[in-house]
Amino acid sequence: MKALGIVNFEDSTASIDGLGDFRPVPAVSFMGRYRIIDFILSNFTNSGIDHVQVYCKEKPRNLIEHLGSGSYYNINSKRGSLRILYGEKPFSSPVYNNDVANFLLNMQYIESDPNPYVILAPSYFVYSLDFRDVLNEHISSGADVTVLYTATRDAKTRFLGCDVLTVDKDKRITAFGKNHGNFKTRNISMEAYVMTKKMFISLCNKAADASSLYWFKDILADLCETMNFRGYNVHTPVICLNSLSEYYQASMRLRDYSAAGDLFRPEWPIYTQTNDSCPTRIAETATVRESAVADGCVIKGTVDGCVLGRNVIIEEGAVVRDSIILADAVIGEDTHLDHAIVDKYATVERVRRLEGTDAQPIYVRRRDRI
Repeated sequence: MKALGIVNFEDSTASIDGLGDFRPVPAVSFMGRYRIIDFILSNFTNSGIDHVQVYCKEKPRNLIEHLGSGSYYNINSKRGSLRILYGEKPFSSPVYNNDVANFLLNMQYIESDPNPYVILAPSYFVYSLDFRDVLNEHISSGADVTVLYTATRDAKTRFLGCDVLTVDKDKRITAFGKNHGNFKTRNISMEAYVMTKKMFISLCNKAADASSLYWFKDILADLCETMNFRGYNVHTPVICLNSLSEYYQASMRLRDYSAAGDLFRPEWPIYTQTNDSCPTRIAETATVRESAVADGCVIKGTVDGCVLGRNVIIEEGAVVRDSIILADAVIGEDTHLDHAIVDKYATVERVRRLEGTDAQPIYVRRRDRI
């Protein structure tokens, strides 16, 4: 496929509070064994894109450790490459650390890439999509830029803060806006764009000339009336992980095999870094129901409707319901958790009960002992 895949970083509208304090959003654990970035990278590589650039806004260590050379994602280092890029010069204020500024600081790597097209997408929109179909439609339409979107009837409660598109009957985008939850039905921009590399470079320069604070999507909003921007409706389920509550609720929905089946398909594998963990051990004292459990766990208590990362320990007498327990966490004896998110390496043993809600799950910080 003749396209450079660029994984963009998120702006301030996407913030997974707590989990995002210790790693960038793309490196946040999701569904036990994956990271959020695994899904867009798998879409790229399954679509035949083997030249990929990943842009990181801050705290790159976790992302670098997870991605490595790209070999886990079926990227052949002889004919392709995976680069992790970020602004190497300090920004005087966080507001200047936007995607356009980082693209321009790394423009040499974009210009030297041999592919004539660019596909730009963030990681916090999770979906399954063959980008070959998108590129073919973009070329046949003659559009300057093709923008991916999902038509939702849940805009009052989901996709809050995301961009919305006004699309006419010819699929042309006539306006950009924001989803404030005022209307039920909305066309939600997935902030994924297809264009020629020449167009991408030109738009980056126009954005920088317009304002040092402009993001790439800002210049698109400015130019949509004078340029030919077309919408591409993604009909498969789309998940937006732009807050802690959305992250929690999406994880709970994907416990259901029927819901997870649209994302985890045998013919469309989700690649991730693999670990040689032993199988999970479930003791005679344990009860496990409707949960997604990664390898290496030791379960002696009750786990009901949960997502467990690798090497989690649930001690005897513990009851964990509707919760997300990240890797290497320990839940002590006779502890009760309900609607909780426990970060990596945390231990919950002194507090006997923690209970949150769907909208406000309880978050236990990384390496905390409570």
